[in-house]
Amino acid sequence: MTADDPYEVRRVRADEWRRARELRLEALADPVAPLAFLETLETATSRPAEFWRARTRNAARGDDVVQVVAVAREGDRWVGTVTGLLEEPGSADLAGGQVERRQAHLVGVYVNPGHRGHGLLGRLADATLAWARGRGVEHARLFVHVDNARARAAYVGLGFAPTGRGFRSDAGEELEMTRAL
Repeated sequence: MTADDPYEVRRVRADEWRRARELRLEALADPVAPLAFLETLETATSRPAEFWRARTRNAARGDDVVQVVAVAREGDRWVGTVTGLLEEPGSADLAGGQVERRQAHLVGVYVNPGHRGHGLLGRLADATLAWARGRGVEHARLFVHVDNARARAAYVGLGFAPTGRGFRSDAGEELEMTRAL
């Protein structure tokens, strides 16, 4: 990051729960949200403040979860986020199966439409994957809806490849994509 960089990419801070909530609600209001997230705007807006406090506190300090945010310096506006979850072998995964190896799972990926095309997704993913490598993780995965071609292409650009595995969510078929770290 340089002084003229229009974005700061960093880990969320525990006291920023209101901003984390606002960004999540913005993401869930995006027109492609039904294909991109396994949560609805209605569900998220009904969650109490303590839910958001705990979620943000855990993402700021936890060893098994991180939330990375992109903040536009002009206007001090949050414009992107990626959350990384540390998965341990034998734990349950989203597909109802068991995690086979220690890995990072990227979720909650969002970049505001007005800030796409500036390399933010790569920077957010890089920061999240650096966190995972710092915990000895050598593999990452994510799931993407089969109809979300834009996201699939972006993930391929970040080095993720489809595994041929997936699961069915309420929104339809989700594909697993992985990459080595």
